[in-house]
Amino acid sequence: MQTRALSPLNIAVHLSVLLLVILWTLPTLGLLITSLRDKNQIVASGWWTALASSSQNSMYRAPGAEVQKQDGNLYVIAGNILDGKGGKVTGFGTNSLKPEEFKPGAVADLKDGEKLTVADNGDFRLTSDKSFEGSRGQRIFFTDTTPPRFTLDNYRTVLSAEGIGKSFINSLTVSIPATIIPILVAAFAAYALAWMPFPGRSLLLAVIVGLLVVPLQMSLIPLLRMYNDIGLFFGVPSKTYLGIWLAHMGFGLPLAIYLLRNYIAGLPREIMESARVDGASDFEIFIKIVLPLSYPALASFSIFQFLWTWNDLLVAMVFLGTGNDELVLTGRLVNLLGSRGGNWEILTASAFITIIVPVLVFFVLQRYLVRGLLAGSVKGG
Repeated sequence: MQTRALSPLNIAVHLSVLLLVILWTLPTLGLLITSLRDKNQIVASGWWTALASSSQNSMYRAPGAEVQKQDGNLYVIAGNILDGKGGKVTGFGTNSLKPEEFKPGAVADLKDGEKLTVADNGDFRLTSDKSFEGSRGQRIFFTDTTPPRFTLDNYRTVLSAEGIGKSFINSLTVSIPATIIPILVAAFAAYALAWMPFPGRSLLLAVIVGLLVVPLQMSLIPLLRMYNDIGLFFGVPSKTYLGIWLAHMGFGLPLAIYLLRNYIAGLPREIMESARVDGASDFEIFIKIVLPLSYPALASFSIFQFLWTWNDLLVAMVFLGTGNDELVLTGRLVNLLGSRGGNWEILTASAFITIIVPVLVFFVLQRYLVRGLLAGSVKGG
């Protein structure tokens, strides 16, 4: 059986797809691995070394004189500098600049005749001819090698944080209606722009396409002021779910109408004309013919709109507020992380908790995504 050779264009396309898959998979894999690692190992080494032992410098303060015991003529303070976390000590010292000054098992001479020795398993022993004094113990600097350690503690920290459940419900309450409402409105508008001739249709379509380039940040405050003025007139509070639903609808409609109009305009004209000959109205044609045939386009836009509304923080903070009862999941995780953003274990675990729902939505609807995006690109009304 003769196989057909791939053309240079096909090879370039396959390589491009492979590159895109790698560029998406590697950071996601890194986030997953980092979210499952011990927080000390995250700081010590990169995620690609997760299966190898990691080496890091640490400091341990020995207990004070209150725990000393007498062993013959010596006074002894003993313990373990690894605190039972496992690993192996490769060197120790009493100066932060020389954490590997002494090898495990060696004896370090300290002040006033005190001596320190540290074993490779972390056991240390401080001895002195005289009784120890003071409540602050000796500082021990050391370098240890620890085996790879994976844990679910990062996820427990995030999921057990107060208010996470409420914020998760808030995000669903915002995202689901903010996805369905623009689809319903845009579907009616797209059908009208595609199959219902009326004066100014081309101008209206051009305005909608122009709105695609309007930055959200530029229109957010004017939209908020307009909503507050209208709400004040009708006695509607400013911080409600209705406000954020309308805001997301306004920001999402231009793209939704553009995608759906291109798709609906590409539907066979014969079907529409046959339905009109049989006496069907525009509403009946839209409900019984256009909507069932437009599932790929509707699903493709649903993915985009849900991903945007689920991950949104700015619009939610402006139109919904930042109180404990109104805060969405992204806002709650930002507060949990803190203003400095240095807790990588919390950041990575939060990232995966945030993307669970969008990933499920994507895999459920992904078979419609490409078909819906490309269906209106080669045919138009």
